[in-house]
Amino acid sequence: MTEVTAKVSNYRAAPRKVRLLADFVRGKEVKRALAELKFVNKRHTDAISKVISSAVANARENTNLNADNLFVKSIEVQEGKTMKRWRAGSNGRGLPLRKRLSHISVTLAEKA
Repeated sequence: MTEVTAKVSNYRAAPRKVRLLADFVRGKEVKRALAELKFVNKRHTDAISKVISSAVANARENTNLNADNLFVKSIEVQEGKTMKRWRAGSNGRGLPLRKRLSHISVTLAEKA
């Protein structure tokens, strides 16, 4: 059973929001997952689709696997660095603003 991976580091989205899509896609066939992501009304579907497509391209180039036989074995969304910014508050104060980043990793495997 051959496995292929692809990763995206420091994607500018909160991991909590991206995990919703990761849970939606996990365990599905690649073609079905990409087709269903087109109809999900979430902002970060493009990123998940690109990572899965990148893993499919890795499978074609590195191991000569066909996309018809692949499924999403695992997809993980880890928390990346947090950018710390400031926004204006009342009375001339600065209020902290945390912009969270995510690391997305996808593993595809062949069907048995």
